[in-house]
Amino acid sequence: MNILFSEHAIFEINRRNIEKEEIENLVKNLQQKLAAKKNRIIIQGKYVDNSQNKEMLLRVIGEELESSFYVITTYKTSKIDKYWEGKNNESNL
Repeated sequence: MNILFSEHAIFEINRRNIEKEEIENLVKNLQQKLAAKKNRIIIQGKYVDNSQNKEMLLRVIGEELESSFYVITTYKTSKIDKYWEGKNNESNL
């Protein structure tokens, strides 16, 4: 799958110190996929942030195209309970 990035996504990736490889890996290896407004999709995954030494959630908001995923924005958060759907890493695919 080809992964494309909007200008806004690139700006946020740089501002928030997120590696593009992290996003690409998450999109290709889904942990959880949720429906969002405006026909968008939220792909999210848990990971351990070594710089903060705690579990975090990476959220990627985008659109599925024919053979691509178009990243609109992305961010990290420690509020896993607020955003994670289900229990025990269940996926909503």
